[in-house]
Amino acid sequence: MPAKNKPSPDQEIVITRDFAAQRELVFLAWTEPERLARWWGPKGFTNPVCQWDARAGGKIYDVMRGPDGTDYPMGGQFTEVSPPEKLVMTCGALDAKGALMFEFRHTITFMEEKGTTTVTVRSRLLTTSEGSDRFTNGYRAGMTQSLERLAGLVETNEIVVSRVLSAPRALVWQAMTDPQHVVKWWGPRGFSTTIKRMDFRVGGVWEHIMRGPDGVNYPNKSVFKEIVLQERIVYSHGGGREDGPGVSFTATWTFEDVGPDQTRLTVRHVFPSAEMRDRIVREFGAIEGAKQTMARLAEHLPTMPR
Repeated sequence: MPAKNKPSPDQEIVITRDFAAQRELVFLAWTEPERLARWWGPKGFTNPVCQWDARAGGKIYDVMRGPDGTDYPMGGQFTEVSPPEKLVMTCGALDAKGALMFEFRHTITFMEEKGTTTVTVRSRLLTTSEGSDRFTNGYRAGMTQSLERLAGLVETNEIVVSRVLSAPRALVWQAMTDPQHVVKWWGPRGFSTTIKRMDFRVGGVWEHIMRGPDGVNYPNKSVFKEIVLQERIVYSHGGGREDGPGVSFTATWTFEDVGPDQTRLTVRHVFPSAEMRDRIVREFGAIEGAKQTMARLAEHLPTMPR
């Protein structure tokens, strides 16, 4: 094995890019393997193997395949995962025997302002070995191209909101599926909700009216498309301001155990077009409204019997 060399302490590369997308969505693109495989690597590269266990101590193993068919295996480990604000990980290229040829420590931060997310990647070279220069020298160009590909993935027609709730998954599930609880937290702050019917089964219809603090009504009608007990709910949604333009999207709610009495709830809204998504964000404050709704749920959970 070639001897490893200690790089100088100032060998840090900093790359910053703005994305016209929510922070939660950009963070998910860095941590969900199926999303990451679609953008990781320079232009023309694919990821036939993409294993990223995004938790502290979780392993990374990825095989990037170049346009000429050459495979470039990469290994590493997460040392810090703080959704949706920060990731710290070590990773580097592997030789034919699986040994590290060089290693970086990456610190990635995510900051959002007015729907734009700024991602800063700080990459410090930890170790090198003989012959690794051809990889490290192209790192900045490769990461820049990767972030360009990421922009094409996240600047899209989705809204994603995620929050870790201090409650067991069964209780969070009940709060979402029992109409007696839904009416107590559904909607942004200042809104009230009246449920006309909630037939919680695949093909069942959910009709409700949200009333804003200004007295305006927002009729809504949804149809449940998929229900996996305490794991996932998918429904198609239609609604909007009374006598105003309509809104449609597909919503997916996922429920994940992340610790004792800790549940990560992630909500994805997929709109028919990026234009509709942007209009809803601009005219209705959809991102902030979704976050306030999640906050109201967090406040309601402690009042529920266990």
